[in-house]
Amino acid sequence: MMMSLAPTATTDDSVESATSDLQLRVTALIWESPEVLSVHLRSLDGSDLPQWDPGAHIDITFENDMQRQYSLTGDPADSSSWRLTVAHSTGSRGASRHVHTELRPGAIVRASAPRNNFSLIDAPGYVLIGGGIGVTPLLTFARTLQQRGADWRLDLATRGPEHVPLRRDLEQFGDRVHIYAANRGQRLSLAEIIDQAPAGYALYCCGPERMLDEFDELCAAREISAHRERFAAQELSAPIRSGAFTVTCARSGREIVVEPEVSVLTALESAGLPVTSSCLEGVCGTCEVAVLAGIVDHRDSILTADERDANDTMMTCVSRALSDNLELDL
Repeated sequence: MMMSLAPTATTDDSVESATSDLQLRVTALIWESPEVLSVHLRSLDGSDLPQWDPGAHIDITFENDMQRQYSLTGDPADSSSWRLTVAHSTGSRGASRHVHTELRPGAIVRASAPRNNFSLIDAPGYVLIGGGIGVTPLLTFARTLQQRGADWRLDLATRGPEHVPLRRDLEQFGDRVHIYAANRGQRLSLAEIIDQAPAGYALYCCGPERMLDEFDELCAAREISAHRERFAAQELSAPIRSGAFTVTCARSGREIVVEPEVSVLTALESAGLPVTSSCLEGVCGTCEVAVLAGIVDHRDSILTADERDANDTMMTCVSRALSDNLELDL
């Protein structure tokens, strides 16, 4: 997921190319703040783009074959164009630098179909919490919730009023949006916001790693079902199981041995059973596979505690096995 970028969520390092099936033209670049730029995209022939739900992201591959993931920040009802919003990371030599200094209207990029690991659930109300460019998926939530007439609020921590990403979009929501400007001595208190959230409300958070770690800790202590999207993968500890294990592929009838230093994804690819992948860090969800039997050592940065307990899916790029065997729907 995301990165000085919108998204979902990767670091600014290069990631392995994922399947891309759309060619899009950059039609406009619009400044949202001194360090944030929105990129508008349309199909080459003017045809409609695939539909997407709030919180979705796409993979973009630039002309130099650099690939990143970005949240879609436009209107899901507008199928004529997509909008991405990118913050320029200081000192970046990667995608954010390319977007801000080299990308121009008329350029052609390749894009994947939209994916969503950060979707809205049904709830009596919603509390959206963001940090800086982490507001990008939350904006699409806000727009949809406003249209539904739902009860919601958005709390956003920024460096200052002049640095608010997508400020023009946020202003339309009036006092539902609360801005905390660090250069004016204002501090967003996660503990206060979470404690004041009405019972049953859904809590969503996207922002820097420090914010997300605190959000997870506070929600876990209060037994709140929380939803967050990370810019980058959490630091991984050593796998719980140190030895090899087997993966049984139910549909193909193959049995694959996964050695300690090899990922499930790599083992499957080496055996001629490739799984589509992108980030290789457990943040994008591209390599997700259904689990039919066995116990997973979940090491991704996507699944909630409840989803991990359900044990019915895994991210093959980073997650491993706790049991001697995993049976996958492959």
